[in-house]
Amino acid sequence: MPTLPKKPTAQRPVTVGLTEAEAARRLAQQGPNELAVDQGRSLADIAIDVLSEPMFMLLVAAGILYLLLGETADALMLMGCVLLVMVITIVQERRTERALDTLRTLASPRALVLRDGVQRRIDSRELVQGDWVILAEGDRIPADALLRESLHLATDESLLTGESAAVSKTASVDARSLDRPGGEDLPSLFAGTLVTSGHGLCEVLATGPRTEFGKIGSALQSIQRVASPLQQETNAVVRKLAIAGLGACVIVVLVYALTRGNNALAWKQGLLAGISMAMSLLPEEFPVVLTIFMALGAWRISRHGVLTRRMPAIETLGSATVLCVDKTGTLTRNHMTLTALVDASGAVVNLHAPDRALDDAATQLLSAGLLASRQQAFDPMDRALHEAAAANGLPNVSPEWVLKREYPLSAQLLAVTQAWQVGAEDTLRVYAKGAPETIARLCGLDTAAHAQVSAQVDALAQQGLRVLAAATAAVHGPLPESPAAMSLQWMGLLAFADPLRPEVPAAVDACRSAGIRVVMITGDYPATALNIAAAAGIGTTAGVLTGDDLRSMDDQQLAVRSAGVNVYARVTPDQKLRLVLALKAQGEIVAMTGDGLNDAPALKAAHIGIAMGGRGTDVARESASLILMDDSFAAIVEAVRLGRRIYGNIRKASTFIMAVHVPIAGLSMIPVLTGHWPLLLLPVHVALLELIIDPACTLIFEAEEANADVMKRPPRPVGERLFSATAVSVAVLQGLCVLAVCIGAFALLQTRHETDSARAVTYATRLFAFAPVHTSDLLWALACGVLSLIWFDMVKRTALWRSFISGSTDTHRR
Repeated sequence: MPTLPKKPTAQRPVTVGLTEAEAARRLAQQGPNELAVDQGRSLADIAIDVLSEPMFMLLVAAGILYLLLGETADALMLMGCVLLVMVITIVQERRTERALDTLRTLASPRALVLRDGVQRRIDSRELVQGDWVILAEGDRIPADALLRESLHLATDESLLTGESAAVSKTASVDARSLDRPGGEDLPSLFAGTLVTSGHGLCEVLATGPRTEFGKIGSALQSIQRVASPLQQETNAVVRKLAIAGLGACVIVVLVYALTRGNNALAWKQGLLAGISMAMSLLPEEFPVVLTIFMALGAWRISRHGVLTRRMPAIETLGSATVLCVDKTGTLTRNHMTLTALVDASGAVVNLHAPDRALDDAATQLLSAGLLASRQQAFDPMDRALHEAAAANGLPNVSPEWVLKREYPLSAQLLAVTQAWQVGAEDTLRVYAKGAPETIARLCGLDTAAHAQVSAQVDALAQQGLRVLAAATAAVHGPLPESPAAMSLQWMGLLAFADPLRPEVPAAVDACRSAGIRVVMITGDYPATALNIAAAAGIGTTAGVLTGDDLRSMDDQQLAVRSAGVNVYARVTPDQKLRLVLALKAQGEIVAMTGDGLNDAPALKAAHIGIAMGGRGTDVARESASLILMDDSFAAIVEAVRLGRRIYGNIRKASTFIMAVHVPIAGLSMIPVLTGHWPLLLLPVHVALLELIIDPACTLIFEAEEANADVMKRPPRPVGERLFSATAVSVAVLQGLCVLAVCIGAFALLQTRHETDSARAVTYATRLFAFAPVHTSDLLWALACGVLSLIWFDMVKRTALWRSFISGSTDTHRR
């Protein structure tokens, strides 16, 4: 933690704050109070990377050769293919990361500071270490600071901790360093958190990237996204085929040129043949096909309320083995509600019961809690009391009721007390709410009554509820200086909860059926975490690990414990990230859901980050791969089902593409090996087949429905290959059948017709043989050969087609 320099004396100076000159000097030295922005790659950098791919280099080389041969139209067609795939790739690459920009906007844009002994409101980016900032209820804290003076100040730190309840703060003149977020009665204040009540004066300790906000931003910036398993395997296959294609290209060029006269024309023709061979082995369709599958998959998933920000996450979702979820806002609503009332007699009223009815005692208890709350509420508990009062028909505070005095919450007295005057009455009505032990002491409960209250509080706390007590009094004459001097009467207990989302248990059960382990990681207390996990159906038999437990473990110990524990409590943002990385290191495919700023680094580090779109912060949404637009946890299950379907269809399409390449490679190689056949396929033909026709045929696989038991299977094994031995064998066999028919058709026709006609039939046979059918067997290929002959008779007189199929030059005929 950063620390303040030691002061010469323990007392605070009479005049606080910096001078303008000193502030300007520190601003120049420390930099502005904002986060650094990652500029990302430029458009030119992306275009250079795209053009450096082997298939694009081959297309460009072929286009240059066509220009040298004087075939401008063919050169332009090839360059058009280059441009088509380049545009698709660049559009995907330009999905920039805006998380750091969002972090900058979350900080309060203005701050009220003391400079030169006077109050000034400045842009928060101008804050420096040593500035003194004045805070009021509703302000967003602009920098990490230490509270020096306070009037019952409390903050909402849920963005950093995941804890939805406000945290009370205590001023300290002597503190020199920050504590961890979430601690009660500490002087530490953190940038981006919200003041829910009270006022204060704080001294800035850290700004910009040195704040807790900034550390999360730095974590986001340092995390490098890794390619999905499908991308890694596909890239590996493409690399291997690229090497094979380049090797075959060299062989074809040499053999063709040396066996065809070893002259300039033979070398040019050999280069065209070599480029055709290399292109036939390179799966140029994969970028196009994968983009189409992912785009259509994103569209299908969006119909179920899930927005896709990074398309590779779609297929990865189908193989997820672990789903890490945050409690607050993900499993729960991140909205405190009044759940139960326990009146003075011990009777419990469940406010969520459908047949609930408030008797007089319960009504008076709820009224006491309401009248002890602020009417313009920022505190989550106060808001919950107002909502419960409205839901149960309690009227608003009458204008006749005038608030005469408020006794705010303090470290010495954990209770809020408000005194009201009703009309012209001489007697003041006093209502108090606060910690049960504090209210019990103020009411002077005897030992037996105190023990009964403690038992009730413990029972409610075991259910994961937060408990306050309420009391009332009537005061005649002047109000005392402290509520302790009043004769308060015990009214009962108020139990609050952040309720579980209703769809969560069914969604967790569906994940379990699909072989997905659900892990809850939260900043809340262990008892609350265990209760929420049990209600959601998450396994709790291995207990709970806390942030302190994680801090005491090395990475190896964490890997062992994380294999069985499903509930983690009091976890800090860096520990969430560490857990995700530990699970990834074990070979798990990790999906992480969350909605707060504290989730952003883990969302980005996970294989699949899933943010809540409605209640989630902008940082969480920008860091995630998928966004649940209506915050429906159940939508994750549907997204997993669609992810599995998409991967299955990608596998079918990949097998089809591999089968397609076998006859293309054969038709490129065999004329070279025979020594007397003309070239059957030229680069322009291969480009048309692989960049336009074949991907269009592949679309039929994208529309196939998933099998009925797709969500009853375990996730596919991490090491399972898209190009398995079985799939490759089937694809090669299908391709060889088509190649045999194509070669037979050319051999039969070249002796009876001119070369262009034989080439046209061969090309048409290859084209029809891989029409949109699920299998391509020998009988289908034979049938296509007959159809090709009929089709050729219909179009053989078309000059445009003859020009294209012949390559437009006499040199191609030769």
